[in-house]
Amino acid sequence: MVDAARARKLADRIQQIVAEMLERRIKDPRLGFVTVTDTRITNDLRDATVYYTVYGSDGERAETAAALESAKGVIRSEVGRKTGVRHTPSLTFVMDSLMENAAHIDDLLAQARARDAEVARAAQGASHAGDANPYREPVPDEDDDTGTDADEDDEDADEDDDFDGHDVAGGGEDGRSARPSP
Repeated sequence: MVDAARARKLADRIQQIVAEMLERRIKDPRLGFVTVTDTRITNDLRDATVYYTVYGSDGERAETAAALESAKGVIRSEVGRKTGVRHTPSLTFVMDSLMENAAHIDDLLAQARARDAEVARAAQGASHAGDANPYREPVPDEDDDTGTDADEDDEDADEDDDFDGHDVAGGGEDGRSARPSP
């Protein structure tokens, strides 16, 4: 097996060579507007897959695939000459579906925007299902004029005033021991 960094570097070099060959040396009239998008190579450096896109109709894509298949030998010999590897990898050309995937994603996003717009239009005249304020607020006491809880705090303070501080040993508030006498 070969180092992954070396394989990636060789794949990048093959991509450059193939792109240059398609631009300058391959003069097949069937060859359309081709863009080499990616190249992947196996770990043993024996097989390289070249991904490409073609701008045009389905017929132009089929003609470009046939042109690439017929020029495969010339491109492979040029790859072997320029890379200098012992065994020139065999080339496989694969149509990259990047453009179709991008168009499909754009269509899905347009549908989602349309649905969001419909929901926004439906929500304009809508009202809340429950109360306007869903949080509970304290109900003021009937005998309390102010509506605060200050009186309850005062009652707690009054109970604490009865404590004389002598209850440390476990006795009652009046100082007597809570334990029975012997």
